Amino acid sequence: MSFKDHFSTQSAIYRTARPRYAPELFAWLAAQCPTRTLAWDAGCGTGQASLGLAGHFERVIATDPSAAQVAQAETAANLEYRVERAEHSTLEDASADLITVAQALHWFELDAFHAEVRRVLRPGGIVAQWSYADCQVTPAVDAVKQKLYVDLLDRYWPPERRLVESGYAELAFPFARLETPAFELAAHYDLAAFLAYLRSWSATQRYIAANGSDPVDELGAQFAAAWGDASEIRLVRWDLVLRVGRYD
Repeated sequence: MSFKDHFSTQSAIYRTARPRYAPELFAWLAAQCPTRTLAWDAGCGTGQASLGLAGHFERVIATDPSAAQVAQAETAANLEYRVERAEHSTLEDASADLITVAQALHWFELDAFHAEVRRVLRPGGIVAQWSYADCQVTPAVDAVKQKLYVDLLDRYWPPERRLVESGYAELAFPFARLETPAFELAAHYDLAAFLAYLRSWSATQRYIAANGSDPVDELGAQFAAAWGDASEIRLVRWDLVLRVGRYD
């Protein structure tokens, strides 16, 4: 079965425009692991999480079925990328101390992936899955963003987007849950960087493909008025939903 590829066309934008995860998240995850020999980042995209893991594990293997995404990924000496699906990886049995899925679980065949997790994790290993949906800037900017998100893009969102909006609440998690601290997901953007983030959305790219116009540009004047000085750096926050478990 072919994978649902919603990001290859905007891989370069995705790499530069998406927020970076807090270093404290990776330090905490590493601290829960019995050993730190190998971490697997499944559905790695352009490697935002993969690179964070590389500072805490001897080796990191990052996989994604999109060759275009992997071609844009950031590298490290102990970080290996493989173009392959998470449900059928080439990792060895009982080889990983940690398996992460950052903002990608909703694209997976869940039962097949969780079977792969049980095959690849060491006994006592950790699996961590997280997602983020809406962001907040200021009330004025948020109001224009909602026009984009709902009024222009609603029918262009893949159905899996609803899983992100619910924080994966409907998805099974067959592992012993660990209590997790709250981690901030935030970025400091000027207007151009914020608009680039909006263009990295899968729905934005589907709208462009269908209509031949950029919906972000259509609201450009409204975004500019709401933001004010385009060079002003504003804090953008997302709600990060994290679920972590141990495989015994």
